[in-house]
Amino acid sequence: MKIEKDTAVTLNYKVADAQGKLIEESSGPMVYLHGGYGNTLPKIEEALDGKEPGYQVTLNLQPEDAFGLRDESLVRSIPKSQFPPGVKVGGQLEGRGDDGREQLFHVMKIKGNVVMLDGNHPLAGKALRFTLKVTDVRAASEEEIAHRHVHGEHGHHH
Repeated sequence: MKIEKDTAVTLNYKVADAQGKLIEESSGPMVYLHGGYGNTLPKIEEALDGKEPGYQVTLNLQPEDAFGLRDESLVRSIPKSQFPPGVKVGGQLEGRGDDGREQLFHVMKIKGNVVMLDGNHPLAGKALRFTLKVTDVRAASEEEIAHRHVHGEHGHHH
């Protein structure tokens, strides 16, 4: 079966920086719903569209095609007194961005009584190399299409 809209695609992947240094490797298969549902990067969908199991590709993506450019307005310094006890570097907190929408922030540094947060994706601003191998393609169920993501073993669980 070919990868097309409303197919569940199973793949293994590696993500490296532009110099080839490994950042992340799938520990098991990743499954996503193909067809513009926002389950993977648009450039990955574009590269895989029409392909079949066994297809392999390496994509070199610029930041704007990967996790976006860094937005320095998402970096904040907030008094430590506004945080619950136990806040530590490397942690993640949900907050609200300037537009009022929920935003995930990463605790980057704690300096004295100030906590420095970054709302950018950790890979924002980086050119990345994705190595992908398609291992399976199947028709998505009506429920998966309605929910806009894959269910089951390597997909989403409700």
